[in-house]
Amino acid sequence: MAASKISTVYIRNVIVVVMFLLLLLPSVPANAQSRIQQFDDRILIDLADHRTPAQTDVFMFLSKYYRVGDIGVPAGLLIGGIAGNDKEMRQNALYVASSTFISYGITMLIKHVVKRQRPFIHNISIVPVYRAGSTSFPSGHTSSTIATATALSIAYPKWYVIAPSFLWAGATSYSRMYLGVHYPTDVAAGAALGAGTAISLQFLKRPR
Repeated sequence: MAASKISTVYIRNVIVVVMFLLLLLPSVPANAQSRIQQFDDRILIDLADHRTPAQTDVFMFLSKYYRVGDIGVPAGLLIGGIAGNDKEMRQNALYVASSTFISYGITMLIKHVVKRQRPFIHNISIVPVYRAGSTSFPSGHTSSTIATATALSIAYPKWYVIAPSFLWAGATSYSRMYLGVHYPTDVAAGAALGAGTAISLQFLKRPR
């Protein structure tokens, strides 16, 4: 199957899954929704109670500059591929960039449809480090960084690539909860979306 056809099938399937999930949300029993919300609130309040200045500085840095990794990784691969005349590296640059971009785009679509309020708006007991805009579900920082880390790890399945990639993506994802701007369920959904997108786009990776 041609790459364009595979891409079309992938995008269509993602849209179907997203729409299915959106239709499923209202059918979740109110008591189950309440338990999930209570869990989300409890985790964020506990994190806020145990913040330290040093940790806050680290997580603010990760949260503020996450795009450096999202953009820098595929850009570095592209530059290295051009400089070294390495077709595989250039193709992997396309794979990583596509995974990150598509994951983030789908995240923005879901945010627009779901319109979940930020934690500090829904519950005044949750005190954020700063007041983020937009909506909450799912976490865009998480979906894009996990997509980047997953795609890079699939392209280069070495421990010295996988470990730092997921350490960075995981810490960035955690920072969104620590800072009080995303619920745990926002982060979990973003991680699933990011990883799923990268795995689904493996056809863009140049075979070894």
